[in-house]
Amino acid sequence: MKKLKCWLAVTILVLLIYGTGGCRGEAPAEEGETEMTIQLTSSAFTEGDLIPKRHTCDGEDFSPALAWTGVPQGTKSLALIMDDPDAPVGTFVHWVLYDMPGDLTSLSEWIARKASLSGVGTQGKNGFGETGYNGPCPPRGKAHRYYFKLYALDTILGLKPGASKADVEKAMVGHILAQGQLMGKYGR
Repeated sequence: MKKLKCWLAVTILVLLIYGTGGCRGEAPAEEGETEMTIQLTSSAFTEGDLIPKRHTCDGEDFSPALAWTGVPQGTKSLALIMDDPDAPVGTFVHWVLYDMPGDLTSLSEWIARKASLSGVGTQGKNGFGETGYNGPCPPRGKAHRYYFKLYALDTILGLKPGASKADVEKAMVGHILAQGQLMGKYGR
């Protein structure tokens, strides 16, 4: 009986500390996190696969086509951030695009590197100090992971063209309705 009481106490303690994840075998979302309900895809590559050379600094370096589903009702704008968490200097930003129309469902490839794009949105500065998309350009060695992260927002951010990833992330706090991501790899 003593072992049973001890086992029960430990089980209750574990459940209190870690939760049950809705009893579905998954961890609950952390407070402030949004579940990944947007399905983000590309006709250029699939989740976890190699990003084609033409979308990198070793090719024409133009943005890949992207499409998405699962944007919730009430979305007023979308934001897209592409970054590389494997860069030697820390996470490196390759693309910042915000104030995209909430009903937009795709981006064609080769988005112009202009600060404001009618019907598309406003572009920020990337880690190269340039406006718009600059693709993967890792040092020689192991392939890096590149995350395209799409956010559905309940507001229009209204930031000036050229905003940084940090500016966009700060402005999005408390306004994210849903998000999704697509990861591709590239190595040299």
